[in-house]
Amino acid sequence: MNYQRTLKKEVTCFSIGLHTGRKINMKIKPALVDTGIVFVRRDLPDSDPIPARYDNVCNTTLATTLGSNGVTVSTVEHLLSAFSGMGVDNAVVELDSFEVPVMDGSALPFVKMLKEVGTRVHKKSKKMLIVKKPVSVNNGDASAMLMPLDEFKITYEIDFKHPVIGKQSYEMVFSDEEYEKNICAAQTFGFLKDLEFLQAKGLALGGSLKNAIVLDDKKIINKEGQRIPNVFVKHKILDAIGDLFLLGMPIIGHFVAYKSGHHLNNLLLRELMSKKDCWEIITDVDKKQTHKFHSLKIPSFKTLDTIQV
Repeated sequence: MNYQRTLKKEVTCFSIGLHTGRKINMKIKPALVDTGIVFVRRDLPDSDPIPARYDNVCNTTLATTLGSNGVTVSTVEHLLSAFSGMGVDNAVVELDSFEVPVMDGSALPFVKMLKEVGTRVHKKSKKMLIVKKPVSVNNGDASAMLMPLDEFKITYEIDFKHPVIGKQSYEMVFSDEEYEKNICAAQTFGFLKDLEFLQAKGLALGGSLKNAIVLDDKKIINKEGQRIPNVFVKHKILDAIGDLFLLGMPIIGHFVAYKSGHHLNNLLLRELMSKKDCWEIITDVDKKQTHKFHSLKIPSFKTLDTIQV
């Protein structure tokens, strides 16, 4: 099951945009082998597609934004996280706006969409990047690093000076089951004072209690509270999985983060790829390469109905 995958058929949805507050239509189409994830702005018919790559990240303020030839698409991290979590390598994402619809503020709606249509397995293996030497980046006391390990593991710690959040940490070995069970439903969160400030500036106009956990100075103001335990650190992991998927292939190594975010996550990928002695790309069916990595525990993807093509 370590072959590339795409959707069986196209799927559509619509929801408001986090920043505009306007309805956005999105269509996800199957794609050919080695296409990767590509975003297409249908509202700009003459624009070029935007490949979902780490070196196309042009802004990390509030969300991860991709750009190419002056055309951008924002808030891509939750959708990319769902693709990564469900093992989908190739897809074309068509939008009629500059941002991915926010849905409920998590990756769960996208996971449900992918499970509903199922996937097709290409007759070509996924590429995988093996971390061979540690790589790290820092910004003040925040840090993100990748270290050698025989599987994809995530260790994440956050520290907010807020009575509801405080310090939280979570550790997981990546799999589609673990992602679906414990990560994908974790909603984004924010603080009421920040939301009011952003909306006064014409930003985050779609942000609401329907698509975010909102906190005042002392408590969560959503009536339903937290959807899942440790939701705050788990949402940071959800984001990181999407950001790391911009590498274009699964990672085999240990991602360790402390107070990291979109900016550091992207800097880490750029730092990693600039140090060619710190990584190696393999395919799991290439015996000439994989004999050196016989002990690797490659993530398998079992939860989606599949057809081989």
